[in-house]
Amino acid sequence: MRDETAFIDALRALAQHPAARNLRDDAAVLPFAGQQLVLTHDMMVEGVHYLPDSDPADIAWKLVATNMSDLAAKGARPLGVLLGYILGNSAQDSAFAKALGDALSHYHVPLLGGDTVSGGRADTPRSFGLTAIGEAPACGAPSRQGAKPGDSLCLCGFVGDAMLGFEALQRGEESDPKLIQSFLRPHALLQEGQKLAPFVSAMMDVSDGLLIDAYRLAEASDVTVRIDSHAVPLSSQAAHMLGQLKQKDAHTKRKAMLRWGDDYALLFTTAQPENLPVEAVVIGEIIPRGDGPILLDGQIITDNSGLGYVHSCGDRQD
Repeated sequence: MRDETAFIDALRALAQHPAARNLRDDAAVLPFAGQQLVLTHDMMVEGVHYLPDSDPADIAWKLVATNMSDLAAKGARPLGVLLGYILGNSAQDSAFAKALGDALSHYHVPLLGGDTVSGGRADTPRSFGLTAIGEAPACGAPSRQGAKPGDSLCLCGFVGDAMLGFEALQRGEESDPKLIQSFLRPHALLQEGQKLAPFVSAMMDVSDGLLIDAYRLAEASDVTVRIDSHAVPLSSQAAHMLGQLKQKDAHTKRKAMLRWGDDYALLFTTAQPENLPVEAVVIGEIIPRGDGPILLDGQIITDNSGLGYVHSCGDRQD
């Protein structure tokens, strides 16, 4: 059992409560006092989710943003967070704490508690966890399981910025700080998710890559997702960067952008794409289940190999 998918499959036998949604969603949705609480937990590991020499302030911000993105996918209003933190040196801890406060203030969410521990050996990779609690919208928290044939597949936000920003960091370039910030300090689309919730049949955030997350939505809803890759929106910065490349290289780069994570756009299905309350782009449609979960530019895809990021034993960023 060496990858994330296999481990989650094993855990499904333990996750019998309806709130767990069979571990096929961005978050748990727990009925409470006539309402729904949305519960999610994300972790960040050194060398996997961030580079070893990353600024602790960027780590703190990204940890909050990734959890807020899970709440956004449920249309939830944040109520609070719980922090799990491995202590570093005093300078690292101070920088992390300050940025954590800035991020929580940005999203108007309080810190409610958590746990701090020693990391042991100095060369042990550090990891951080955050549990976010939210209040579901009155219409109920959208799931990944509601997509229906005839629905439009839409994207709110862009894909590829984080990948381009990460590559720029690896090259030591700072020619486009907006792309670099997209990787270091992503933005969760909380307000957009809250506005979209009454209009969608299914919704999730794009964290591991557009294609693999679309695959997961299709599997959860037992449908086939038809995607037009040329319709997938890019930011003006990403489009400009691709425009500087040769056509073949730009095509290869764009294909990679569909498989790279950390963009935190909202992928959703709706029967009324013309009446949406936020800016979004139709990138495909939902059709009855065929030979595979995804039909990409006319080509059927039957498994998720190479579609995006999946954790496996020994995964590290180089």
